[in-house]
This record gives sequence, C-alpha cells and structure tokens, in this order.
Amino acid sequence: MKRWYVVYTKASAELSALGHLNRQGFEAYLPRCHKILRHARRQSTVLRPLFPRYLFVGLDLGVDRWRSVNGTVGVSRLVCHGERPTPLPRGLVEALRDSEVEEGAVPLSQLALFDPGDRLRVLDGAFKGQAGIYHGMTEAERVVLLFDMIGRQVEVALPIHAVEAV
Repeated sequence: MKRWYVVYTKASAELSALGHLNRQGFEAYLPRCHKILRHARRQSTVLRPLFPRYLFVGLDLGVDRWRSVNGTVGVSRLVCHGERPTPLPRGLVEALRDSEVEEGAVPLSQLALFDPGDRLRVLDGAFKGQAGIYHGMTEAERVVLLFDMIGRQVEVALPIHAVEAV
C-alpha cells in the first residue's frame, strides 16, 4: 500500500531532487509557499519550499525499490526510523495539496502557525521588539496583532516573517 515518506535533500536542491525522483517514476511532492524578498529597496515575491531541504515521496515499500531514493541526485537520504523509512500521517500530503492556490503555492494563512491569544514579538519595522497578542490572519497573509496603546487595543497587520512566538 502506497504511503508518503519524507526525503531530506541536499542544500537548495529540492527542485533538482524532485525532478530526478519524478524521472525515476516515483511520485514526489514539494510543497511551496510565496516568500517576499527585499533587496535594495525592491521587493519581489518568489516561490520557495514550504519546508526547506524536505520533500515527500509516495512509496509502496513492498513493491518499490525505495532504497534507490537515497542515491538520487539532490537527495541526502530518506528519513528513517531504524532500517525502514518512517511514513507520514495519512492525509497530511493530501491536505497540503488540497490547500494549494495559484502557482501551486500553499497559503501560509491555511497553516495553523499560531493560536489566537498567543503572544508574538515583532522582529522588524516600527514595532520592532514589541510584543502583541495574535488575533488572526488577513487574506493577504499578514498577521494581525493586538497592541495595548493609549488605553485601548489597536490592531496592526504585519508580514508573517516579521513576527516570532514569545
């Protein structure tokens, strides 16, 4: 029976490993998300791996020659527990695939990164170093934080990469 397994790739070789696995006849999946790059006052959006250095491969361990995955260009190794690869929970890869939007990107707002009420610290911008309460996500995939200011709570929307859990 086919299950999904985790492949650990070489640094920045996710796309190469994906292509080589597919050419060998394996069903491989690389979830990606949009990432905003900033350089010299310019901003661009690119597709990057959701889990850097990891991708997923569908295998039936009783039928497929799964050990050949370890010798694939771009692959470091299959993630194993002992001698055998460790399967992912059923439905995880399917849920990621179902949540994809344009260009095959998984929207970060679909992932439960934080729970409402969590305290987050701002890493960049005008509120750098301040802690706020996580309120939710906007449709533009920005984190909404509540700050206590001037005797009341104020909502502020920030890029997801500009916050971390306290």
